[in-house]
Amino acid sequence: MTDEQLVLVAIPSLVAILLNREQQKGSPLTEDEVVAIRDSAECVAMPYDVAAEVTEKRGYDDIRLENAWEDWNAVRPSLGL
Repeated sequence: MTDEQLVLVAIPSLVAILLNREQQKGSPLTEDEVVAIRDSAECVAMPYDVAAEVTEKRGYDDIRLENAWEDWNAVRPSLGL
């Protein structure tokens, strides 16, 4: 058995899910909505090196699950929102 640290990765990315939901809503998501979406997102636990490969193949960094609201507000302008 390995002692390798696992990380949670949202599949699809949380930023993609939030972008889709905000576009469907037609207005900015609230903090409660972002947290609820994060809490219901499908996640996979994987070793850090595998998570890094997923990020590289995806071509962008996802927002951090533990800081979803803050990260979402930081990334929104770059998405044209």
